Order: sequence, then structure tokens, then C-alpha cells
Amino acid sequence: MTNAASGYHDRMHPQLLSILVLLSAAVVAVGVVRRFRRPSMLAYLAVGMALGPHGLALLAENAEVQGFAEFGLVFLMFSIGLEFSLKRLQAMRNLVFVFGASQMALTALGTGLATVLAYGQGWKSGIAVGLAVAMSSTVIVAKMLSDRFELHSRSGRQTMGVLLFQDLAVAPCLILLPALAASGDDLWRSLAVAAAQAVAVLALLVWLGKRLMGRLFDAVAKVRSNELLVLTSLWIVVGLSFLTAQSGLSLALGAFVGGMLISETAYRHHVEADIRPFRDILLGLFFVTIGMMLDLGYVLANAHKLVLAVALLIGGKAVVMLLITRIAKTPLVASLRTAAQLAQAGEFGLVLIHLAHQLQLISASVFQITLSAMLLSMFIAPFLIERTARLSGDLGRGDWAHKATVIHNIAVHSMNLGQHVVICGYGRTGKRIAEFLAIENIPFIALDVDPQRIAEARAQGINVVFGNADRREVLQAAGIARARAVVVTYSDLHSAERVLHIVRGMKPEIPVVVRTADDKDVARLKAAGATEVIPEVLESSLLIAAETLVQAGIPMKRAIQHVRAVRAERYASLRDFYEARHK
Repeated sequence: MTNAASGYHDRMHPQLLSILVLLSAAVVAVGVVRRFRRPSMLAYLAVGMALGPHGLALLAENAEVQGFAEFGLVFLMFSIGLEFSLKRLQAMRNLVFVFGASQMALTALGTGLATVLAYGQGWKSGIAVGLAVAMSSTVIVAKMLSDRFELHSRSGRQTMGVLLFQDLAVAPCLILLPALAASGDDLWRSLAVAAAQAVAVLALLVWLGKRLMGRLFDAVAKVRSNELLVLTSLWIVVGLSFLTAQSGLSLALGAFVGGMLISETAYRHHVEADIRPFRDILLGLFFVTIGMMLDLGYVLANAHKLVLAVALLIGGKAVVMLLITRIAKTPLVASLRTAAQLAQAGEFGLVLIHLAHQLQLISASVFQITLSAMLLSMFIAPFLIERTARLSGDLGRGDWAHKATVIHNIAVHSMNLGQHVVICGYGRTGKRIAEFLAIENIPFIALDVDPQRIAEARAQGINVVFGNADRREVLQAAGIARARAVVVTYSDLHSAERVLHIVRGMKPEIPVVVRTADDKDVARLKAAGATEVIPEVLESSLLIAAETLVQAGIPMKRAIQHVRAVRAERYASLRDFYEARHK
């Protein structure tokens, strides 16, 4: 072996070993947290803490790892930009700018004062720590609200309004912190120069982008190459990040602008799906590097300070949000839920505290305590949100008064129904079922939690009302006692199980048909009380198989017989029908 080859081998072997250790730990950790339906981000943070220089020291920070991690942040900001919507911002402007601005200002001010007075830090440190702590976790909260069908509840809308303002506030923060670190005696002049520079660069990018972005993607789409679309998206992310970095701003700011510009085109969802694998992996590496910075020895030696910091962070943020919502005359139950949903640190807070540490705006001791408190609050958040939800016990609409309104509305729409079908979920499947029932003159009531979908259906005269189908009061108001059947059209396993439990407790003999994404949950849903479970993947595969047989020259009648045979074997309630047709 030559000296050059030997040297290359010596350099690559430790790197490959580190990558293998990192991937092995990530696979195990992500598998565990996903098993308990927790965000993958928590797994990556735990891996960094366990394997980093302050843990088992199996991973070491280096320029390559930091570079990849920074690109993870870039893709995060790009995806946030993709989700940015001027229409959504306008529709939620009161929640965003009143609730969001108040929450950011009060939390940052309170945390900043605590940093200055309790820790003896300078005012610049107070601003940096205050802004970092003011952020909450969009990743954790939005996922939990979506899983619980509470995005459109009163507390959910308030929470999402605050989170949207925080997303908007990240860009100014990424400009402010470097300006604070670079400023000498003339702070205001430095801030003014930084702001003017940022406005000029961003205005130029937005002005050009609005004129060019749509045309660029139109031209790429005409080629009909998914590979070219991915490359174009990556080129925009890296290119705009490079331009903002060259202008003295951050990489992440350019990525955010790129995402925001693409969000105004028709290719938004396609681009988001294409870049998700890059974003998730690189963002995971970013959170690993955040975890690696945590000095467990220092934290354990200062456990009393950490406990106090966590209590102040969670309690302080909850109190701030509780006061804001109560002043806005939000009922107590919705206020408590909103406060719990925002009483944690967030991924952007980790970005800002990391940046503040790099810029030497905060000391190592303040960084360690603050970072530890932020991470612990994020680990606690899912349990706090669930516990508060159970204690409040409302329908996901925010308060008991509104609960009564929801129940009354459902009862009014089901009052004259009998021998009807209760459709849980009015998506594409629910809509198709409703059409079939209408053809056969079978009455029905559909329950859904999407206000826009409900409004569109009601405009067409379709009996769709707001309500979480996995709540006893909702099903009771929908006339489950008088119904002839129930169908669950969405593929949320846990919600479907709750529906089955409630229905079987109220009317054991009623048929319940449940849709599921694939075969793996059929036995579980059958055990929970489903009369029949329809795997979506099975039906689509049968149709594709039948069409393939026909196109291959097999007579349509024989192809349909194959489909019927599989269905007869699979669906117990239809077996007699199919067997009779075969005789």
C-alpha cells in the first residue's frame, strides 16, 4: 500500500467509525422516541448529549460536522419559509401581532431582567437570553395539536398565532444578535447600519424573486424531470444563503426568503416533499451538535440552578401567556391550554442561544444553564400539554361555553335524523361515502374539524358539522343511539380506537366500518370492536392489479373475478355476497 493510500485510509477510518456510531445511536434513539410518539428532535438531542465530548466522548466537534449542521439550520429556515403564507398571516393578524408580539416582548423582558439581576450578566446577555427563551417549539406543539385534532380549537388557534409570530421574529433576531456583538460604543449606529443593510438586501431579493421564481419553476416543470426540480430547489436554497452571507447577514435568512418566495408559486408542496429528506437528516445533525455542547458535569454540579431555571422558564412562560389570554377575555380553560402549549423552549431558541454563545454575547456558565433548562423544558413539554388537556377536559374548542355551543349545533343537525349513518371525518373518503349514501337516500351526518372543509360542504347543502368524533358528547349529540352505522374515514389509529371504545359502550350492536392506511393495524382495530376494517393500500393494489391484467390481455370479467376472490377472503361481511356470485 502506498504512503498516500495509507494516509487516506488512516484519515477515513476514524471518520467512518464516528459516522457509524452516530447513525447507530440515531437509529436506536429515533426508534424509541417515535415508538412513544415523540418528536425525533428529542432523540437527536439525547444522542448529542450522550456521545458528545461532555458525555461518552465518542463524537468530537469538528469543522465538517459544524458545516453540515449549519446546512440543517438552513433547510429548516427554508421549510419555514415554504409554510409562510401572506393570506394566513392576514387571516390571523390579530392573534399573530397581538398575542404573538405581547408574548415575545413580555417573555424576553422578564427573562432578560432575570439574567441581568440574578446572574449578574450585562444587558446584551439579557437581550440574547431573553430572545432565545421567548421562542417555543413549533415542531413539538404543531405535531401534538395536529395529532389531537386541536389545530382549529380556540387554544390551538391562539397557540399557532403566537408560533407564527415567533417564526417571523427569527429573521430580525438573526440580524440583531450579530449587530449587538459587533457594536462598540455606538450601538444605535451599528444597529441602524445592520437594519438598513438587511432591508436593502432582502428587498432586492424579494423584488427579483417575485419576478423570476414563478417563471423559473414553470420552465423547470416543462422538462418534467423530478431530478431537475430537486436540483433547482437546492440551488435556490444554497444560492440565496450565499448571497445573504456575502452581504453580512446569516445563511439561514437567505434560505427563509427563498422558501417564502417559492411558497407563493404553485410548486410549494412539491418542493417541500422533495427537500424533506435533506432537511430532516441535516437538521437531525444540527440538533446532535446542540446536544454535544451540553456539559453534563457542569449541569450536575449546578443542579440547584438548573431546577430553578427550568421552573422559571416553564412557569414564567405559562404565566405570561395566561395573563395575555385572560386580559383578552379568553375563558380560563382555553387560557390554561394555550399557556401549557407555549411553556417550553423551541428549536429556534436553541439556534439563537447557540449563536449568542458563538458571538460571545453570553458566558459559558450562562450558556450551559440556559441550554440545559431549554432542553429539559422541551422534554417535559409533551407530558405537560397532555396533562393539561386531560385536566381541562374540553372538546378542543377552548372553553366549556363553546363546548355547549358545539354540542347544541351537532344536536340541531341530527335532531330529525333516524336510521342514519354517522361519518367520522369528511375528507376525500368521507365525501365519497356521503355521495353514495345520498344516491340511496340514506340520511347521514358528517363530523369534521376543518372549518374550511365544513364551510364548503355546508355551502353545498351537505350535513357536515364541527366536532371531534372521538368524544362521547359529540357522538351522543350526533344521534348514535338512533343511527344504523358508523364509519371512521381518517387513518388516525388512536382516534379510531377511541371512537370504537365509545361507540361499543353506547351501542354495542351497531356496525362500525374503519378505514386504515395498510394491513398492519387491522387486527388491533378488529380487537377494539370494528365490524370491518378497510386497508386503503389493499383496495388501491386490487384496482391496479385488475387494470394490469386487462391491459395484459386478460378479459375484464376474469380480472374482476380475481378481485372478488381476494375481497371475499379478506372481508368477512362481504364473503357471502361474493360466494353467491361465484356459484
